Amino acid sequence: MRSFSLLALYCFSPLLFAADVPGSHDLPIVPRMADAQIVDYRPVAELERIYPLGSIRKISGQLRFDGQVAARGQTTSVTYELPPEHSSTEAFTAAREALQKQEAQLLFWCQARDCGESSLWANDVFGNAKLYGADDQQAFLLLRLAAPQDNTLVALYSITRGNRKAYLHVEQFDAAAPLGDLLPTSATLLRELKSTGELDFPKLTGDPDESWLRLISRGLNLDTTLRVSVSGPKAEAWRQALIGQGVRTARMEAGSIDGAGLHIELLR
Repeated sequence: MRSFSLLALYCFSPLLFAADVPGSHDLPIVPRMADAQIVDYRPVAELERIYPLGSIRKISGQLRFDGQVAARGQTTSVTYELPPEHSSTEAFTAAREALQKQEAQLLFWCQARDCGESSLWANDVFGNAKLYGADDQQAFLLLRLAAPQDNTLVALYSITRGNRKAYLHVEQFDAAAPLGDLLPTSATLLRELKSTGELDFPKLTGDPDESWLRLISRGLNLDTTLRVSVSGPKAEAWRQALIGQGVRTARMEAGSIDGAGLHIELLR
């Protein structure tokens, strides 16, 4: 029922697009919400792009964040003004789910004041004043598309302004050189687990990888009330390794999900 309701938000009639800014069009990777209007469109341009992987702030006039992805490549962006009957949260969730269905990997996801100041995202990250709104009404997500498009990043930013107008910004970045290994933040893994009920790591088919082990254990220990099941061909090795990283034994049990790699499921 939930998937149907999200699907119902979208309609592809060209009549809905009459108010779009001239020369604009949707990005193929993210469907448009019905009755949404394109109010800002930036065609392909080669840029040096920096995407934060943490809450942003300004210190002595300099933008600061805990981590980043920096690369040169081609950037295209679309900003939608959403119809009054739908919130920025609805549009953000629908866009995220559409990308996850394409097996995109979540790298950094923040919401509300955990993102930092909306003015910094609007002006310093995206250079788009339309995206300035209430700090507690924002969300940002950076994703990496699945191979063979794994040198493409997609940034989503949603905001509700003080005048109650809601916006969704979608940006596609095609890197000019291979992006290499990119790992998500621990807080993003926790947010994904809570939101979707699972974490799937199809590439983690062998013994516990130290980098991923640290990330997953830190994510689980950010909320010690959660219980999970652990599945996969090396599930018991991962469970023992997570215990070694401080995740309490009572919080994990053996799972029965079949798959090539590690799978963690939230026990409700």
